Amino acid sequence: RVIDGLGGPPKEDQTVVVVAGMIHAVGDALTTPVPHEAEIFNRQGYTVLPGMVGMHDHIFYPAGPGHYNTLEFSAPRLYLAAGVTTIRTTGGMEPYAELNLKRAINEGRIPGPAMHVTSPYLEGPGAFTLQMHELESPEEARQMVAYWADVGIDDFKAYTNITRAQLSAAIEEVHRRGKKITGHLCSIGFREAAALGIDNLEHGLVVNTEFAPGKEPDVCPPSGVNRRALLSLEVSGEEIQETIRQLVANEVAITSTLPVFEISVPGRPPVEPLILEAMAPDAREAYLTRRARVGSGDGTQAEALLKLEMAFELAFARAGGLLLAGPDPTGYGGVLPGFGNFRELELLVEAGFSPAEAISIATHNGAVYLGREHRIGSVEPGKQADLVLVDGDPSKDISAIRRVQIVFKAGVGYDSARLFQAVKGTVGVR
Repeated sequence: RVIDGLGGPPKEDQTVVVVAGMIHAVGDALTTPVPHEAEIFNRQGYTVLPGMVGMHDHIFYPAGPGHYNTLEFSAPRLYLAAGVTTIRTTGGMEPYAELNLKRAINEGRIPGPAMHVTSPYLEGPGAFTLQMHELESPEEARQMVAYWADVGIDDFKAYTNITRAQLSAAIEEVHRRGKKITGHLCSIGFREAAALGIDNLEHGLVVNTEFAPGKEPDVCPPSGVNRRALLSLEVSGEEIQETIRQLVANEVAITSTLPVFEISVPGRPPVEPLILEAMAPDAREAYLTRRARVGSGDGTQAEALLKLEMAFELAFARAGGLLLAGPDPTGYGGVLPGFGNFRELELLVEAGFSPAEAISIATHNGAVYLGREHRIGSVEPGKQADLVLVDGDPSKDISAIRRVQIVFKAGVGYDSARLFQAVKGTVGVR
């Protein structure tokens, strides 16, 4: 069975021929020629789909208030084990470590996905961690973009306290160099960012502050004020619909990161033994302790915000917007690389997308944004053989996506179970 990543129904009884790391042919099993020297995998009842293109897939992990550890060992293995063959790191705490990791993966020294490394956060005054630099002027924003572009950074990310003048300067320099910039914004609303020319916005409606009462220019309003304002609105209402229209008209993509919001809802997600086994003991204890406290806050509000975000993402995509997907493995540690990508697909289906649509969002759409759709993101002849073999039919039950058997990256096969086994007890430390 082949789910090609383009959003259509699966094709049954297919043969996929891979030659020299490329997809040579895809077609009916009875009529598609197979080279005599081919190694044959006969997997009736299994499904082949494209390697996922993770668009908010950090290499770091929360290690206490305001600090993050780089997971140069466990993160790349977990992503690859889950069938994520390409990632955008979407904000770097240790950019040189990520660039070196990218090089090691490309040279075959470390198993992992192809990496599109994102810049350090372009942040204004008020950064929540000492690991971030605070910009002081538009000119410094331009200089920071120029420096990291010259070093070899692939993409750029603006953060919550950046000013409109700083963001405008950064966008201009990023585009001058033929690259793209995304943002997790708070001081700047979505419509303002779209008008400035940003390419992508992270997380969706729940971080958009343009509806907060008394919103001051270039100032991030209190989160409680913004959440109450959002919960007073309907996605079908004119305010949000106008934002969607402007985003689509300006070709601004939205990245769905539903798993990182779900962990604020009491009782969600289900506790998974494999995730707990992957964590280092201290990280596991910290996660379970925080998780037990989630219900003591306003869980009703968190659940309502999650539902609102799901409705927004569905409406945005139905209006013609480019929706991307990634788990954002941050929060209080409950979202892990790879496992979070599985959960993102399940939550997209819960939001109202068909399984085939969810898979397309997590594969082909990311390739389109990266300008790599001619090479990756779908199961088609002439594409790179980034393929995932799963036991079952995700088009009927999206949770089958978790039963990954083999992941092919550029035609090289990796044993998913052995990769998961290799990282047990390491997440949170290395």
